Amino acid sequence: MKKLLLLFALFAAACQPEKNADANWAHYLGSPGSSQYSGLTEINPQNVSGLQVAWTYNSGGADTVNNRSQIQCNPLIIDGVLYGTSPRMEVFALNAATGEERWKFSTGEGGNLTVNRGLAWWQDGNEKRLLAAIGIYLYALDPATGEPVLSFGENGKVDLHTGLGEENVYKFVVANTPGVVFEDLYILGSRVDEDWGAAPGHIRAFDVRTGKVRWVFHTIPQPGEFGYDTWEDPEAWKSAGGANSWAGMALDEEEGIVYIPTGSASYDFWGGNRKGANLFANCLLALDANTGKRIWHFQTIHHDLWDRDLPAPPNLITVTHNSKKIKAVAQVTKTGYVFLFDRKTGEPLFPIEELPVPPSDLAGETAWPTQPRPTKPAPFVRQVFTENDVNPYSSEREAFRDSIRRIRTGEMFLPPGEKPLMIFPGFDGGAEWGGAAANPDGILYVNANEMPWVQKMLPAMLPDEFHPGEVLYHRYCATCHGWQLDGDPQGAFPALKNVSARLTTDSVAHLLLKGRNRMPAYRQLSESEREALVAFLFEKKYDVTPELREKLKSPVLYRADGYNRFLDSLKMPAIAPPWGTLSAIDLNTGEYRWQVPLGDWGIDPGNPSGTENYGGPVVTAGGLVFIAATRDEMFQVFDAKTGKILWKTKLPAGGYATPATYSVNGKQYVVIACGGGKMGTKSGDTYVAFALP
Repeated sequence: MKKLLLLFALFAAACQPEKNADANWAHYLGSPGSSQYSGLTEINPQNVSGLQVAWTYNSGGADTVNNRSQIQCNPLIIDGVLYGTSPRMEVFALNAATGEERWKFSTGEGGNLTVNRGLAWWQDGNEKRLLAAIGIYLYALDPATGEPVLSFGENGKVDLHTGLGEENVYKFVVANTPGVVFEDLYILGSRVDEDWGAAPGHIRAFDVRTGKVRWVFHTIPQPGEFGYDTWEDPEAWKSAGGANSWAGMALDEEEGIVYIPTGSASYDFWGGNRKGANLFANCLLALDANTGKRIWHFQTIHHDLWDRDLPAPPNLITVTHNSKKIKAVAQVTKTGYVFLFDRKTGEPLFPIEELPVPPSDLAGETAWPTQPRPTKPAPFVRQVFTENDVNPYSSEREAFRDSIRRIRTGEMFLPPGEKPLMIFPGFDGGAEWGGAAANPDGILYVNANEMPWVQKMLPAMLPDEFHPGEVLYHRYCATCHGWQLDGDPQGAFPALKNVSARLTTDSVAHLLLKGRNRMPAYRQLSESEREALVAFLFEKKYDVTPELREKLKSPVLYRADGYNRFLDSLKMPAIAPPWGTLSAIDLNTGEYRWQVPLGDWGIDPGNPSGTENYGGPVVTAGGLVFIAATRDEMFQVFDAKTGKILWKTKLPAGGYATPATYSVNGKQYVVIACGGGKMGTKSGDTYVAFALP
């Protein structure tokens, strides 16, 4: 009888469907290595035209009045449950097959927070935690209920200033993008301010059970540490900020190595008080995940003066070079380059040249004399914009040509100066935070922007010559709200002219202290500084005390006049299309498989223009590339082999996020967050999942 029962059990087990390892989307961007790849094959080129909406979920909290809220979340899907975030930074859990809400967690902050790109999952046996960075805190939530795990930190949360030093506790520090979980560590980067004196972007590893910091890697080296001598001023480490990893990271679990891209050091556009190469800003770092010790690094920009942060997590990928399989790491950049390295040694797999670049003519500045450029692959975006490249569809093309003749152009690494400078590729890439997708054959799929921007440097204001609040406005606010208080042309940041018509002095003072939406809290400002700034905005006088005069002394000699897209009156780019692309790059050979426009402005039927785009692709074993990202609010599926569009649909709002694909009970779904709110498009709060009938 026992033998019969055993045989029956074995037969029953054999008849059960094998659990698909790709059923879950258990990591931000699909895997610890940021592959943005799924082995699912149910949806394929033969049947993708049949995709239909499977469910929708309205997460709530969209700003439908000003259209400034967003959802950039790449959700997690684990054992049939989807975990995501809303425009108000609430965390929720859904039935991944139906979209039915299971729970929702809110911090009670009222939505005065920045964007979130995803969550992290930790599990040890039956012990599970969902890690969410919301505002200035890192929360550990019970995935079953959404309740904070009270044994983590202080009642379930840890202040994100922890481990950065007491001198930084009032500075702006959040974490838009999730880190990686390695064993019982949560390794996390941060977003910080971009002015001189910002918080440093040190990498920290938190104990997932207790919330305590287990190790810290100083991205701005301190005395005695490797890289300290790349900052000429021996005291620079005390005041320089940035060099932060805001874009996410990748983990080789087998080797125990975490790969971390970093951004520029502050202040972004004038570095006279941070002369030198500035390690470890603009670096791809390989650290021991257990200890935080540096294994190797490569700096993609020396002494950055252009805000050329590494914008996305690197992709861990296997390639074949000289008939040999090599475990590699690929890093896409805003400049349109792909840097490819041996994952263990940091050796470039294609040669990298250090090429001379022009010097700076700004007082006090010393630009680095060379910058690195890989010889392969060729850049995936154009590198120069001249009057010959003007948009032929714009009625203002002659005005564009006249403007270009007065703008410095022709070299990507021309240093900023008092004469306007063409920033191309633009401040938002090239590649952006959506990152690239990589399949097991060594093919990289990357979407990109081809948007020109224009910027010039202006001498810093002196406190004895201007209203003290105006000095503070141009130090902290003008980059977003405009040098003349006229806001962002695409509506991302409101104009502050005549602010008294819609706000009170008390409400503005509260905003400065608490922040709201994309605006950070300026807790580092003294009460007198906040009062002076409010007085300027409301056109009131404010007397300068000796103490305030000392605070108003500028730590930098020049400041940029903002982030200015080069657009016509219809907000079309000044450059000829394509304005957005999707490329397939074979990293085995360094050659392109294909490149196609991504998105369409609709100006030339049958000839897509491409559009500016945010959010990345997902590639599948079924031979498909799923991507939204474009300002035309479309969700599209491309043939991974040819780049041909196989299916597309209009979303309820722009899908400025990276999709996720998963299966429940053998049925494959693909889901995208439709938060809109970028590039002047409407905001939304919807997650939409698609599946075959």
